Amino acid sequence: MARYPGDRLRARHWGIALLAVIVLPPAAAAHEVRPAYLELTEVSTGRYEVLWKQPILPGGEPGLVRRLPLEPRFPARCSESDRTFPDLTDSALIERWVLACDAPGPSEANLEVEVAGLPRTLTDVLLRVRFLDGTSVDQLLRPEAPRAALSNASTGGVTVPTYLQLGVEHLLFGFDHILFVVGLMFLVRRPLQLVQVVTAFTAAHSITLALSTLGVLTLSQRPVEAVIALSILFLAVELVRGAGGEPSRIARSPWMIAFGFGLLHGFGFAGALAEIGLPEQARAIALLLFNVGVEIGQLAVVGVLLGLLYVFRASRVRLPATVTQMPIYVMGTVSAYWFVERVLSMLP
Repeated sequence: MARYPGDRLRARHWGIALLAVIVLPPAAAAHEVRPAYLELTEVSTGRYEVLWKQPILPGGEPGLVRRLPLEPRFPARCSESDRTFPDLTDSALIERWVLACDAPGPSEANLEVEVAGLPRTLTDVLLRVRFLDGTSVDQLLRPEAPRAALSNASTGGVTVPTYLQLGVEHLLFGFDHILFVVGLMFLVRRPLQLVQVVTAFTAAHSITLALSTLGVLTLSQRPVEAVIALSILFLAVELVRGAGGEPSRIARSPWMIAFGFGLLHGFGFAGALAEIGLPEQARAIALLLFNVGVEIGQLAVVGVLLGLLYVFRASRVRLPATVTQMPIYVMGTVSAYWFVERVLSMLP
């Protein structure tokens, strides 16, 4: 096999890429974990209008909806009525109903909420409650903390941990985004190129994330996710070409790939945020926090890979050519599977 200068260093890069692929959860079944969203609006004393959005799972038989086993639960003093027929979007099942609650006891909170089944998932639930007196609260329910006791005496607007956490988790559990970032890193040969790649990807997805979230430019999520998988496959092809000889012009300017496909990935990031929405009173800060969270997650991935690369260089391990090429083909195979699966999910 033809080899170009610096191939030994490239072999070490791909050793780290192999480790990154191995530590990912089963890639062929991986999908980004979107948060669910539960909103309660008090329209009269003790009476709430409920909006419940939960992510649906891809795959399954045509015409059937696969959803996470999540169910909001409320105190026994509350009763449900006027439940509407569910609405189905590209990525979520939406339900609405009315909740009427008797006055709480002296030691009870205004409202207690639990999401049954949440501990058995990897997702979160953003809980938003608007009380009759105009106060509101946003709280993130997690698998390890699936319930909350809420009172209008302890409410607040958008909190830093809420949207910041959602952004970090969306990147870290969005395995297709991680795989793309990993691939970009191994197109890079110099520190300056690494700065260019990270900056270009950040700038691009920040632009489309803002445009899509604010409603200026939106795309359907299913085609977006299919093309994101195709972008990873394209990147894998470029890496195969570079490993077999002189890198292509695109491989010599990886920031071009990072910016171009970063625009697309921004629409993917916006899909998760669109499911939970932005609070009207703090849209800008919530969007900023989510984007900062995505960047923290991205930098965490880059930092871990650079740390592994340093350890690998220090070990001076030589890898056979078959091992150095394996991660490229794993990346290509997984992304091709994702692309076919996501295209099929769009068919009637």
